[in-house]
Amino acid sequence: MRILICDDDPLMIEQLKKYCKNFFDKIHVKCPELACFSNGESLLADKGDKDILFLDIEMPGMNGIYVGNELKRVNSSIIIFIVTSYSEYLDEAMRFQVFRYLSKPIDKQRFFRNMKDAVELYNTMTIKIPVETKQGIHTLPASAVIAVEAQARKVIVHTTLCDFESVHNMQYWLKKLPKNCFFQTHRSFIINFEHVTDFDHALVNLAGNQIHAYLTKRKYSAFKEAYLLYLESTR
Repeated sequence: MRILICDDDPLMIEQLKKYCKNFFDKIHVKCPELACFSNGESLLADKGDKDILFLDIEMPGMNGIYVGNELKRVNSSIIIFIVTSYSEYLDEAMRFQVFRYLSKPIDKQRFFRNMKDAVELYNTMTIKIPVETKQGIHTLPASAVIAVEAQARKVIVHTTLCDFESVHNMQYWLKKLPKNCFFQTHRSFIINFEHVTDFDHALVNLAGNQIHAYLTKRKYSAFKEAYLLYLESTR
């Protein structure tokens, strides 16, 4: 992971660096690389990976709205925090799928809560899942798994690439898949929130209504709550 900070205020850069280091100390993980920029031009010229970005709006030269749009156009998976004192920019910022909007001065506990969500989202997008079949092993990002379905004695892993017949059972997949974005809706289905189209009290429709998973009545409330929390974490 590589974290970037872009702000024309050196004091804000130092505060964000400190909070990032404090956060990773708290979760007992080595702090990733922190790259800092004082303007949008230097950020866009940077050739390194861009995973999580803290971006100011009001800067000399290119403003944060333009910079954020350019970065999202090149890398749609970048997780962007908008950090500003100007709430009137919120609507424009949300158009390029900002992850969170942090108001200055930044509250440390709110920063920690949002950073936890960002790291979980990053892990979900980057974690690799091995799908073992009788023919071999196919390694895919977790986000490519749409659902896992038990069909009689078979376990089918539906992915954005194709369907695979897994050599493992449903219990294996319950343990293997990230719990923040996968949910067992029925004994025969584990679904990925990312691919949900819509749902009612009996069915969850996925992948543009191409896949339909059963949803038991007793799990409806828990599923609905978990799904809404997932959506909140990806805003």
